[in-house]
Amino acid sequence: MPCVGDWLNSPLSIVQGIFAQNAPNSDWEKKVTEYFKEKLKENNATNWVPSLNDVPVHYLKPNSLVKFRCMVQDMFDPEFYMGVYETVDPNTNARVLHFGKYRDVAECGPQQEIDLNSSQTVTSERQTFYCVPVPGESAWVKEISFLTEPVQARVSPSTSYTPSRHKRSYEEDEDMDLHPSKQKEQHMSKSCCCGGDIHGCVEPKRLETEASAGHHVISPNCSPPLDLNFPLPGEKGPACRVKVYESWESFKVNDVLEVFGVLSVDPVLSIVNSEERDSSSLDPMECMDTAEEQRVHSPPASLVPRIHVILAQKLQHINPLLPACLNEEESKTCEFVSNFMSELSPVRAELLGFLTHALLGDSLAAEYLILHLISTVYGRRDVLPLGKFTVNLSGCPRSSAFTEHLYRLIQQLVPASYHLRMSIESMNHSRFIPHKDYAANRLVSGLLQLASNTSLVIDETQLEQGQLDTAGVHNVTALGNLITWQKVDYDFNYHRMEFPCNINVLITSEGRSLLPSDCQVHLQPQIIPPNMEEYMSSLLTAVLPSVLNKFRIYLSLLRLLDYSISDEVTKAVEEDFVEMRKNNPESVTADDLHKMLLVARFLSLSAGQTTLSRERWLRAKQLEALRKARLQQQQCVNGNEL
Repeated sequence: MPCVGDWLNSPLSIVQGIFAQNAPNSDWEKKVTEYFKEKLKENNATNWVPSLNDVPVHYLKPNSLVKFRCMVQDMFDPEFYMGVYETVDPNTNARVLHFGKYRDVAECGPQQEIDLNSSQTVTSERQTFYCVPVPGESAWVKEISFLTEPVQARVSPSTSYTPSRHKRSYEEDEDMDLHPSKQKEQHMSKSCCCGGDIHGCVEPKRLETEASAGHHVISPNCSPPLDLNFPLPGEKGPACRVKVYESWESFKVNDVLEVFGVLSVDPVLSIVNSEERDSSSLDPMECMDTAEEQRVHSPPASLVPRIHVILAQKLQHINPLLPACLNEEESKTCEFVSNFMSELSPVRAELLGFLTHALLGDSLAAEYLILHLISTVYGRRDVLPLGKFTVNLSGCPRSSAFTEHLYRLIQQLVPASYHLRMSIESMNHSRFIPHKDYAANRLVSGLLQLASNTSLVIDETQLEQGQLDTAGVHNVTALGNLITWQKVDYDFNYHRMEFPCNINVLITSEGRSLLPSDCQVHLQPQIIPPNMEEYMSSLLTAVLPSVLNKFRIYLSLLRLLDYSISDEVTKAVEEDFVEMRKNNPESVTADDLHKMLLVARFLSLSAGQTTLSRERWLRAKQLEALRKARLQQQQCVNGNEL
């Protein structure tokens, strides 16, 4: 068996050892998963695994164990591969059994050939996801994640790597005999096949989709430039083809995953893909995939590496300061949560003071901003999302780039965010809604393809008069649907498909927003800094890094807490509502009650209370009364509706 360190540097040697001991028994696959699961539980071993989020691909050793924190941007069709295959030596007739799992190319000795007619051959199936880094992930998330890794996990370049064994592509076509012309590719057989007999293997046609987006990379084999399909402009980081072998039906588009698997960047993949494109352009009957689909779905591995997943988990959050999974049964997690909750009150007070200064001395607006930042969709009743709390912060200064500076502060507090500057030009020319490209058989991303709990700050303060075209109208409608229903209707040309989401939307505007919102808070600045940029920068400088980290834990942790209302308090709230209606039936509606209950929910959670108390209910009513009074006062001053 391999030495202890090999599970990181040479995971396939571990798999080979388990396969050799247990094959042809199918239990070997389960034992591989269990082996790595146990290894990753030992002494924070997950931190020892190099991350594609932090380390450039060319610094990582091919076929080593890596991890990747990512969002599923698109899903391809399941593809078939040789899970187990047999090689034969033509001279001695000696036979050897191999595994094909966790590999892109089949391996055999220099004097061996793959016996495609062997009774030992097992054809298996795997699902391929196109994954990108979490859109809008904050720089502090990347920095803290990188710093938690031991120095040993930050590897040196592996540019000297050279494959030592003969390899061939082994992703087989559903009916290999239908494509005998593949055997003419003799020049490729010397570098990536066994012997001289090549039975070309192409990926089966995918029924789902792939992706295109904002980043273009010039590839030597691709023209026009390869589009890495990031949802947001200016994004950096690798896009990966993630190949999942078990329980892939539990993952869906836009899920945030952390995967541990074998890194595959074999140059042979680029040769095979290039040859397939060349041959299919000469003989269209040879491959059902279009040239565009082949180009998009089979990019060079150096640009879009492959990860063969051994373990994968759906992430509750991406805050590196919190335990990855807040499972109440784990003692360490319970201890972490209880310790932090014991000091929650001073953290909330400091955060309130920080946001009050950021909002130019307005403590009421700061209270509502805290409630907004910890809000989350906790359920759905029919089509109605429960827990969304979109805030429209009106009265924002226009000339001082206030929203830009406020966003930079919010960016330092939340794990993922995006600043959307509304203008006639951006509405008319940006792509908000993902759509299906049938020619390339992929899902082309849009600005609204975001991960759950992303903070979306929409700036209306720079919006000027102008004419929206058809695309602009569709984009504004999409924003309205996102806010109201927490869903985005992806465009599949002949129909639209609803994708539910959980996005925190904050709208800044001078007057009342053009977009719907759950709560309008009119900003009342108590101070007007002569230099807004200098003032906002000084706020961050004044906060200790340890305090800033507490703010980050506070906002992420409270989103994940459960909340309930006892029967006793429910009855008291109902009686209170009836009493309010008696005094002035028109002043309090059912919508007002819903809003007060929402404010009371997040007010309770912000204080670390998971049930509603009488005290918090009264405080929620007080906040709502102050907010409404401010709006009425402003309406009287301006003489129009805000």
